[in-house]
This record gives sequence, C-alpha cells and structure tokens, in this order.
Amino acid sequence: MILTTNLFCQELKTIIPIEGETFDFGIEVQNDWKKRDQLLEDLANEKKSWDNLTEEENELFEKYDETYESMWDVEGGGCSWYCGAGEYSVTTSSELSSNGKLDYKAKNLTDFSYQTAWVEGKKGYGIGEFINFSFAPTHPRVTTIIFANGYVKSEKAWKDNSRVHKLKMLINNEPYAIIELKDIYSKQIIELEKPLGNSDRKDFDKLKEKDNWNIKFEILSIYKGDKYDDTAISEIYFDGLDVHCLAKGTLITMSDRTLKKIEDLKVGDEILSYNKETGEYESSIIKELASQIHKDLINIEFSNGIQLTCTKDHPFLAKNLSWTSMNPKKTERDYEINDVIQLKVRTKVRNLKSELEVVKITEIKEEQITYTIVDLSKNKTFVANGIITGIEKLRVPTMYKNNSGLIAKTKVK
Repeated sequence: MILTTNLFCQELKTIIPIEGETFDFGIEVQNDWKKRDQLLEDLANEKKSWDNLTEEENELFEKYDETYESMWDVEGGGCSWYCGAGEYSVTTSSELSSNGKLDYKAKNLTDFSYQTAWVEGKKGYGIGEFINFSFAPTHPRVTTIIFANGYVKSEKAWKDNSRVHKLKMLINNEPYAIIELKDIYSKQIIELEKPLGNSDRKDFDKLKEKDNWNIKFEILSIYKGDKYDDTAISEIYFDGLDVHCLAKGTLITMSDRTLKKIEDLKVGDEILSYNKETGEYESSIIKELASQIHKDLINIEFSNGIQLTCTKDHPFLAKNLSWTSMNPKKTERDYEINDVIQLKVRTKVRNLKSELEVVKITEIKEEQITYTIVDLSKNKTFVANGIITGIEKLRVPTMYKNNSGLIAKTKVK
C-alpha cells in the first residue's frame, strides 16, 4: 500500500466500515439472471402465473427479485431512501480519460451500477485526489455511507486496478474522520454516530434558503493494483432519515369512524387502530407525527376503486396478517417488522371490512409533501383510505416535544 506523508498530521477519529455483501458476478450468477429474466418474460406473456411458480422459481426470485432490472443494479425498483431523498451532485478532482469504449467519469459513482467505476486521472496512484458530494439544504439527512471500493465488475478488474485504503472525510470542508477501508471484494458500510445534514426541518421555506452542505472524500493511501496504478471506486451511496410515507389528502379513520385528512392530524388525536393479536379495532392516541417533501411515489389502485399514494416502502397488512410492501428489506429495517412480503398486482391486503386486491401500481415522479404517523399509544397500525397500514418508527427523532411531553407535529407550509 502507499501512504502519504501527511496522513497523521491531524488527530481525527478513524472509522472502520462494517463488511457487507460479497460481490459475485460470475458465470453461475449470470446464468441465474438469464433464467430469472426468461421467467419474468413468461409471466408478462401469461405463459406462467405468479400463483403457480415452482419452488425453484420462487427461490430464484428470493435471490434476484423482480424489482432489479439486471445483476449490476445497486438498488432495485422497489423503494429505498432515494425514493424521497432527491438528487445531489458529485464532482471529482480528476478522472481517467476514456479508452474509447469505457469512461471513468464522476457520474459513475452515482449511477447505481456495479458495472462502471470512477477512476482518478492523476499520474501515479491518485494520492490527494478527491470526491465531493453536494446536497441541497432540504435534502434528507445521511446516517449511512456504502462503498463499492475498487473496480468491482469482476474480481480480475478489481485486482488489476488499485483500491482505496484510507480516505479523509470532510463535512463542509472541515475534517471529520479517517475512513479505513479493507481490501475486500465486498460492500463496506459506515453507520454514522450522528446524522449529517440539517436537523431543523420544521419550516421548509426557511430550510430552502440555507446553503448546500457537502461531504468530501480525499484519497490518503491505496492498495496497489496488480496491473494498473489507477485507483478506482465503483459506487458510493447513502441511506438516512426524513423520508416518509403518505400523500396529502389521504383520509385517516378516526376512533369514532369519521375521516380526517392526514395533513390535518394533531398529536393527541384518537384514531382507529387494528390489534393484530385480538383481531379487534381499538382507539389509539397519536403520540408523534412527521412530514417530508418526497419524490418518486407510487399510486396503488385496489379492487374496490379506492386509490392510495405512498412511498414504495410503506407497509400494508396482507390477507394472512403478514406485512407487504414494494421493498420488503427496507421495510423490515425501517419499520422494525419481520417477514415482509413483496407487494405487487394481485396481492391481497386487509381493509376495514374484509380484504382487497391490488389491481394497479403506478409510479409518480413529481415532488409532494408526505406525512406519516410515527408513534401511537397502542398498536402499530392505522387505517388510511380504508386500508390497514403500519406506523413508521423513526430511527432518530426529528420532532420537538410540547409542554405535555408528547411529540408535536412538524409544521409544513
């Protein structure tokens, strides 16, 4: 490895990432993806039915679910934090010139593809070169950073090119930490002690007037490639907070069975909640609410004509009392519930009286203000547009307390 002379000039904390999923784009995986793609084509052409898949076919979708377009995708078409996070920009101090077939530009760091990479363009190993991410003031806060270090499209490309060993991380150009990456062919994940970004989000008009905030990574040392000096990073992406759930105008069923728009709810309101253990509906008091500007929502149409607009990770109670969403893994993590199943057309969900079938799911790209119930005095469910849905327990509180000790609603203008 190559070390810089100023590596230890500043006393900064060192962060060692958690090892994530190992990359595998080998022949066996490629063949599995071909089988999966053919199966999706057969389902689309009604040569096969979702209800009659073999055990082997179901296992294939468990490994490579239908929300991913290809094996190179970093994120599937289901929801992630990016559904509501919006865009940010990335710039680099240099980039390797194209060889005529491939390019190595900064955009490759954020294209959600493991097939591409940013490669620095400085002579030698790229010591001192940097990557800068710029976020709008309203951008949701960052709690997690994920690195695909090196040129990961194949183990050979990864070994041939140099990889980063240590990065200096700066927040708004102030030194924050030293990131010490391992020399492994796997994702590497950093969980930050405190969220990065603007925490005071009560007034979005004032929030928009603030300056952008930045995360910068400077290369301090590298692991030498077997063939090339050039240092590569395939992807850097994020996860975080402040991404919530139901669109303005969604009707919430109150404890007296009247309806109230979700944006008009107040802490202390009594809503109708379903007790999964007893199978009974009960009154529950709202303890916490949240709201956020969100993009890339979905509109779900049900068999009774009712529609509901929400984020893709929002959970609904399925026919068998399990939870269902467009991105089960994200829902399991953020909502602290287990065994979430994939939401798709023909999925049956529970409403106030019996059950409904999903007949259509449409993506909505424009930004909207979204709302959610974060905490209730009892149970973890409420009824939105007649559909039983789940609360989102925020990983880090973003609201403020009123004099009664309850968490008050964020004000959005």
